[in-house]
Amino acid sequence: MHKSYVPAVLCVLLASLGTANTVAQNNYDTLPDLGDTSGQIFSPQQDRALGKEFMRQVRQAGLVLDDDEATSYLKNLGRRVAMKSENPGHSFTFFLVNDTRINAFAGPGGYIGANVGLVTAAETESELAGVMAHEIAHVTQRHLARAFDTASKLSVANTAALLAAILIGTQDGAAGAAALHAASALSLQQQINFTRANEKEADRVGIRALADAGFDPKGMAGFFEKLQKNARLYGTQPPEFLSTHPVTTDRIAEALSRAAEYPVAPPADELQFQLIRTKLRVASYENPRQVLSDFQRFHGKSGGKTAIERYEFALLREATKDYTGAQQVMQQLHRDDPDRLAYRLALGRIHNNAGELASAADIYKSSLDLYPGETTVILPYASTLMAAGRNKEAHTLLVRSSNADPENPKVYKLLAQAAGKNGLTLQTHTAMAEYYYLNGYTPQAVEQMKLAEKTPNLTDYEAALIAARLTTLKQEMERNEARK
Repeated sequence: MHKSYVPAVLCVLLASLGTANTVAQNNYDTLPDLGDTSGQIFSPQQDRALGKEFMRQVRQAGLVLDDDEATSYLKNLGRRVAMKSENPGHSFTFFLVNDTRINAFAGPGGYIGANVGLVTAAETESELAGVMAHEIAHVTQRHLARAFDTASKLSVANTAALLAAILIGTQDGAAGAAALHAASALSLQQQINFTRANEKEADRVGIRALADAGFDPKGMAGFFEKLQKNARLYGTQPPEFLSTHPVTTDRIAEALSRAAEYPVAPPADELQFQLIRTKLRVASYENPRQVLSDFQRFHGKSGGKTAIERYEFALLREATKDYTGAQQVMQQLHRDDPDRLAYRLALGRIHNNAGELASAADIYKSSLDLYPGETTVILPYASTLMAAGRNKEAHTLLVRSSNADPENPKVYKLLAQAAGKNGLTLQTHTAMAEYYYLNGYTPQAVEQMKLAEKTPNLTDYEAALIAARLTTLKQEMERNEARK
């Protein structure tokens, strides 16, 4: 797992930029008009286009965590808060960043990223939801859009390239510098107009959404306070979140005071949050065998008493390739809570890793019956079916999934594989084209569409669709080349 990918300047830019608006500076209780100049110069349509382009470049840099279950959880959590936000109709996309540092950021177009380190550092679901509420508020209050309005009139493509260049820079300094130079000769740092007004505004609006969504309204401020105290106590470098979202004692006190205005939320079932948190933590261990040994010394050979302890025990045994032992523990968890999707997915994965494809397929099928259309089930189920030679079944599942989840690159990659195994040459190329495009590889997408164009016996309708898509991809590739 990557240790550091999202640098402070990117997160400041994405989450905290604001205008030098006097009203925003001096009157935190007045919400900005969502129809102000930020909508006139930097329209919602441009914002969404920038977001999609930015997301493609983030994927190209390899920063997105490949864990559909954890991502699905974050999406559901984020949507729950967003539905109670200032703009519940706004389109949001939530994703996990493969970074163990504690941070989150609100990008253009409603794209909100949370580091793996943030999820594992949060002790309650309300703390994680609080950070998501804060980032959602940055989006609904159009902080980024207003910043771009006052900063420059860059094109969507150039702006996305600038953002991605900074992101890539922490992964490869030389490549990042080259990408930044290619994107623009302007100094991005000189365009940053950070204001604490945006942070306080995001706190206030976010706390309201957090409370209305049924979470503990103190979750946001409590998490900020905990990070600040830990940094002081241990004398370590402050978490990245405190650098990109400056927190003062006064700001925490004000946020806690606002939270106290809302009723205390009833105790919530946090098992799903704790299961995801545990899964991400286990995946981050560099030496799971040593962790397992320490775990057994502390909890005994049974793996502990609570469901969370036994779940971690099973995952550690899976990580050390003790699939029989992992199955035994996970089977018991499944028997105790048969509808819990996390146990079903883990059990299917363990059987799969053990080469027990029929058992894995049975688990996935029953899970899909219980959770129809669930992408987190469809993708491993389709992979298992293909491994077992059941290619037509896999293809049928993936066609449906591509229609329901059109921005998921993994769906298209698996669809291309299933199409190939079923002799569907045209769809093999068109699906791979979308996979490449969503991952930021437009030239490769163009090549796949050119191959699709050469498929024998195309209907007029198919040929027209291919030609239209190819034209769009070529135009985008030309724009990308022009800014180099």
